[in-house]
Amino acid sequence: MGFLILGALIGLLLGATLSWAVQRRNPESTLSEALKNSDEMYRALVEGVENYSIVMLDPQGLVVTWNAGAERLKGYTADQIIGHNFSCFFLPEDVKRGKPAELLRVAAEAGRHEEQFMRVRKDGSRFLGNVTLTALRDRAGDLRGFSEISQDLTAITESEAKYRGLLEAAPDAMVVVNHRGEIVLLNAQAENQFGYRRDELVGQMVKNIVPAGFAERLVADALRSTEDAQAQQIGTGIELSGRRKDGSTFPIEIMLSPLGSVGGVLVTVAIRNITRRKEAEALLLENVRELSRSNEELAQFAYMASHDLQEPLRMVASYTQLLSRRYKGKLDSDADEFIAFAVDGANRMQQLIRDLLSYSRVGTEGEKLIATSSESALQVALLNLRAATEEKGAVVTHDALPLVLADETQLIQLFQNLVGNGIKYHGAGIPRVHVSAARDRDAKWLFSIKDNGIGIETQYFEKIFGVFQRLHKREEFAGTGIGLAICKKIVDRHGGTISVASELGKGSTFCFALAASGPAS
Repeated sequence: MGFLILGALIGLLLGATLSWAVQRRNPESTLSEALKNSDEMYRALVEGVENYSIVMLDPQGLVVTWNAGAERLKGYTADQIIGHNFSCFFLPEDVKRGKPAELLRVAAEAGRHEEQFMRVRKDGSRFLGNVTLTALRDRAGDLRGFSEISQDLTAITESEAKYRGLLEAAPDAMVVVNHRGEIVLLNAQAENQFGYRRDELVGQMVKNIVPAGFAERLVADALRSTEDAQAQQIGTGIELSGRRKDGSTFPIEIMLSPLGSVGGVLVTVAIRNITRRKEAEALLLENVRELSRSNEELAQFAYMASHDLQEPLRMVASYTQLLSRRYKGKLDSDADEFIAFAVDGANRMQQLIRDLLSYSRVGTEGEKLIATSSESALQVALLNLRAATEEKGAVVTHDALPLVLADETQLIQLFQNLVGNGIKYHGAGIPRVHVSAARDRDAKWLFSIKDNGIGIETQYFEKIFGVFQRLHKREEFAGTGIGLAICKKIVDRHGGTISVASELGKGSTFCFALAASGPAS
């Protein structure tokens, strides 16, 4: 390509010079002068070219002219090489088998011949050269000599080899597409993934293996400039379907990297087979669905079991309490003890069922989250806890509390459980509980319920929020071990978090975050 451009420029310059001279002056008197001027301009242009070796040869291959590019590339000065045969640029074995003369013969017959082969510099070093020989003839058609334009391809070849090496080392299929959407290069992974041999894909349209209209849209065409194409580099994966030679398809992820070149925009397409990932995602989705279904069934079962057990258990509790009232002291001491055990067991079972019912209802019977006064919710909770407060002589205080997005009924239950725990698990002194709220970094309201109770050991901070998790014997503190699990489920439903900070013997602080009902003040 470079040789064609260079030759065209030289031809245009020569033609323009002759045309200008003929038009501006008397044709017969100045033609020789125009030719002289054009020849001088041609020589100046050729001698100034440094990236190409441009040499004129006579019909036998002797060097007639020598430019700066030839000196840089081959190491000879003009004085050292003019008059010598151009065969000195060939490998000894090529000279021995007559390759220099054969190239001149082919160029003379065809008019032009281009070939790549190893050449030799003055110092004996070798390089890969791209050589174009053009036969020069006069008007009568007699051969007057040759022009030889050559370029060192070593650096280009080494760069291409490194690029090919990188493509082959890539773990994914790599395909290079030209501005027409044709595949010009690919690696072994592309062969393996799509089931084609390399020679079957090179020159084919990339739409044969990926959806039509995708990879081609990033290359320049009649409607898009090279700059627009390059600006649409895609560095994140796009999921599509690849098509194998046998017509089967498989999921792929594509990344595109357009790169400008002399011949237009080339797009490097990295193609990753994501079949296993898709299978894993499908399996995970199925597991999530199954887990969700199982959870729904479990919640429904818990609700139904709790609800259906209420009536027979109420009957058992009523009759055991009736036995206790009517026959206490009338039977022996063992009978009184047995009846007491039955009454206690029935009462505890009723409480457990009520707690399970509350736990199952958090996610299934919750109201819509609306702007709710947390201070009003706390007041209702304290009213429900009045008996426990008066019994223990507890002191519950609070700061001004904000409006939050909440289910009011569940917020009341949340305060009731946390404040109630602060009263129940009290130390030697008067139970004291303080409720406060402050904005956190996420613009949510962070509530704190601080007590002066017996405290919790660090290793139990996570455990206490699980169902049926008790840290104390039933004889020490009553309860079913579901209260804090209900709190966590309520906070989870509200999109918040709950945690505890505590030190054994120095009280606990439970914190939970809820969304504000309006912008931060």
